[in-house]
Amino acid sequence: MFGVALGALGMLGTMTMGLTIDAYGPISDNAGGIAEMAGLPETVRGLTDCLDAAGNTTAAIGKGFAIGSAALVSLALFGAFTVRAHVKTVDILNPWVFTGLLFGAMMPYAFAAWTMKSVGTAANDMVKESLSQFPKIMGPEKMTPDYERCIRISTEASLREMLAPGALVILSPLVAGMGFGKNCCAGLLSGSLVSSVQLAISMSNTGGAWDNSKKYISAGGLGKEYVKGSEAHKNSVTGDTVGDPLKDTSGPALNIVMKLTAIISLVFGTAIAEYSNSEGGPFWA
Repeated sequence: MFGVALGALGMLGTMTMGLTIDAYGPISDNAGGIAEMAGLPETVRGLTDCLDAAGNTTAAIGKGFAIGSAALVSLALFGAFTVRAHVKTVDILNPWVFTGLLFGAMMPYAFAAWTMKSVGTAANDMVKESLSQFPKIMGPEKMTPDYERCIRISTEASLREMLAPGALVILSPLVAGMGFGKNCCAGLLSGSLVSSVQLAISMSNTGGAWDNSKKYISAGGLGKEYVKGSEAHKNSVTGDTVGDPLKDTSGPALNIVMKLTAIISLVFGTAIAEYSNSEGGPFWA
């Protein structure tokens, strides 16, 4: 476990490079948005799209390092939990371990689904607000755009919509440990770690691929008949609408799922051990 912790420390030592390549994509994307709003030629937007596509690729690499370091940190914290809670072995043939394993493996999928749905809900509220403002801005009233209202919608949604996913991550190890014993909590941590790693990697790469496919089609990569306005481009926009929350919201957030469940279990490790019987099962069994 000491070696695992040192490995995690080594990967975290590359964080400066990871942050650098992660920031490359959003900077290029914002540059493209500014160029479009400023009415610059299409060639400028084409260049920024190429840079943004490269940024999506570098961001996927950077997220891979973040996911790897999160997995190693979570494994080290899991080892510390087993010491504090006096868990000798994690045997999947034990019914309580297997129960926790199943729930832990399903938890990242529920968390990712909730965060994806939250992004869609907030985006829908933003669209409604924009549709209500545009007629007044473009009409005879010449209303000044209410930017503060749009910012408030995004901020309030980001706080409100994270209550359920946050409660899931924080309460799950406590309910599993104090309700069903330390073996169940150990199984939950194992399932959550393995499931979160593969899901986070998949989401980060898939989201970037969908985003880049839209840019590839827009640039005429499939032919001049498949540029903006074609059915292929419309389908790629739909894919990008799913891909953006995948790579920017749900994927990176799974790093927190891995680490926070392990930290909560470690902090309450002594209490979880007290609420377990001599075999590691629930105190009431």
